Amino acid sequence: MIHIAHDQTRKDVIVAIAVTTFISMAALHLAVLGPFVGLFVPLPILFYRSKLGRSSGLLILVAVSLIVTSFVGLNSLGTAAFLFELGLVGLILPEVFEMNLSVEKTVGFTAGGVLTMGALILALYTLVSTTSPWALASDYVEKSVKLALAVYREMDAPEEKIDMLSQSLDGILYVMLRIIPGIMIVATLFVVWSNLLLARLVLRSKELFCPDFGRLNQWKTPEHLVWVAIASGGLLLFGHPGLKMLGINGLIVMMMVYFFQGIAIVSFYFEKKQFPKILRILLYGLIAIQQLLLLVVVALGFFDIWIDFRRTRKVES
Repeated sequence: MIHIAHDQTRKDVIVAIAVTTFISMAALHLAVLGPFVGLFVPLPILFYRSKLGRSSGLLILVAVSLIVTSFVGLNSLGTAAFLFELGLVGLILPEVFEMNLSVEKTVGFTAGGVLTMGALILALYTLVSTTSPWALASDYVEKSVKLALAVYREMDAPEEKIDMLSQSLDGILYVMLRIIPGIMIVATLFVVWSNLLLARLVLRSKELFCPDFGRLNQWKTPEHLVWVAIASGGLLLFGHPGLKMLGINGLIVMMMVYFFQGIAIVSFYFEKKQFPKILRILLYGLIAIQQLLLLVVVALGFFDIWIDFRRTRKVES
């Protein structure tokens, strides 16, 4: 009986490694859909960590990281490290689930663990490499911006728009490099939040443990965080470039936090008005690709502090 159980565990681990490797390679090679596919990298690790235990989850993450590194080569270690960070979400999130914390602490602690590990990897890279992290980041951002310009040209974008972007290249690089901390935090929060939502569906369907966070479309940001947003905006008024960049990074992070609240409001009204599932998916997709709609959702989340769109205060009282 024990032998059969070990065989099944071994099969599960092999399946998890294969599926996670496939998703990782797809995320690397699909130009447009790559970032979207990358969101699913943590999910198999999370599922099998919850099903098989901590040791099996760690084995899956290490095996996938080694396989991906062997495919991309040592010259693309940054890419392999990024995928390792994604997989780490799948390893840490079930650990935090077992603490049975609130949803904001679950997301915050998981994101904090992933970002801390990322900082340690960066520090180690600095020790063993002759290239500084700043030079590496600068090269990566410059290539990304030039790739975006090439895509614009292929899409037959107006020539004056392409010329304007080309002339502003130095300014774009200057700003992009200095908002990397905010972008990294936002990206990590989004990956953790997305996988938390997916994990609830998958783990419950397989009768595995997942904390009961209640109705997430009733979730609201802790009210004291509004002062962080206000302080970040206030820093933009100072002339010192460092303070301005600190303010911009703070606002980027707070926009993501209020996006979570805004999307909870949208979900609340989708449910209240009984929108069909297919229509909900289409509207969520539209929010994802339409920057103006995304900003409207962020504004909904921010102003909900005063307007209380869902009338949650009446329910609480």
